[in-house]
Amino acid sequence: MEQEERFCSFCGKSINETDILFSGNDGYICANCLKRCNDELEKNSRTVNSHTLAGVPKPKEIKEFLDKYVIGQDKVKERISVAVYNHYKRINTETENDVEIDKSNILVVGPTGSGKTLIAKTVAKLLNVPFTIGDATVLTEAGYVGEDVESLLVNLYQAADYDVEKTERGIVFIDEIDKIARKGDNASISRDVSGEGVQQGLLKLLEGSIVSIPPKGGRKHPDTPLVKINTKNILFICGGAFVGIEDKVKNRCNKQIIGFNSPTKNDLDETDYLDMLNPIDLKSFGLIPEIIGRLPIITHTNELDRNALIKILKEPKNALIKQYKKLFSLDNVNLEFTDEALEYIVDKTLEYKLGARGLRNVMEDIMNSAMFNSPSSDVKEIIVDIDYVKNQIG
Repeated sequence: MEQEERFCSFCGKSINETDILFSGNDGYICANCLKRCNDELEKNSRTVNSHTLAGVPKPKEIKEFLDKYVIGQDKVKERISVAVYNHYKRINTETENDVEIDKSNILVVGPTGSGKTLIAKTVAKLLNVPFTIGDATVLTEAGYVGEDVESLLVNLYQAADYDVEKTERGIVFIDEIDKIARKGDNASISRDVSGEGVQQGLLKLLEGSIVSIPPKGGRKHPDTPLVKINTKNILFICGGAFVGIEDKVKNRCNKQIIGFNSPTKNDLDETDYLDMLNPIDLKSFGLIPEIIGRLPIITHTNELDRNALIKILKEPKNALIKQYKKLFSLDNVNLEFTDEALEYIVDKTLEYKLGARGLRNVMEDIMNSAMFNSPSSDVKEIIVDIDYVKNQIG
């Protein structure tokens, strides 16, 4: 009889109407109400952990964090630090006096292996927001073989553990954006399904709209309920090598040189021309005006020189040398590199013209034999000198 008089203090259900009642000092709570409380706590926890204005790192703090992982490229790191800070400041600021701050997506131009992807990935790591990398070369217009532009959001949704709120505050890095440039102004008998068509498809993502995506990826199906994602607060960072765009800048600049005493630009190098990059050059390269307008922040990385590559090997938190030392230490082997060996490795990398990405290729060739033999041997120390490196890669 006493058991039948117990009621949940929240919903009023008796013990006969629920599976179990948890008792407290002055009341009870049923399993259903407990679950609802737990769900609410998780929701509030996500809200607290998501970036409030006070919690967004200042531009200098973002730049300092990037410096730990990315060598050089100070100009682009400063530009992105400001852009990211303003983006999340915009998200957390209520619209006042009918003034709404527009979203500013970012375009990073630069040679392969110069740190474009690493910068975007490191920013997402600092902010603890979902992050995904998409390759523009696999995207096609809807209805054609390939991936739809919505697949970028599917990947971000998966990276956010299928949490819509987290997804709508994430960062998407679209690589190889230059590969979807318009193929030319001449009319063609075939559709440009992986060029201008993809640019048109990206517009709705970049500007901010509600996009329906399959909940678990794959193609849309009429019988499958779709998840709606608002891209208004998703930051898009686009990157590409834009090989040959310096020539577009040169042509534009040379057209402006008139008169006998006009300054010549023959003494400028490729970096100087990239400093003068503007939307006109991107349009002549093949990006449509609509997509250029949705990428208002244009910056560029520089090609890495010899000194920068040597620093990349040794200094960042996740430097390659530190990674290999860690791998060997797990087998109780001390690994050391001489300065001459590192310089030779960098010289070989420069021959491949792959930037920092090429360092990994060279290092794998050098260390493969040692990684194969050391776990089965009694060797406790390995010194990688220039003779060892030459013997491995010639």
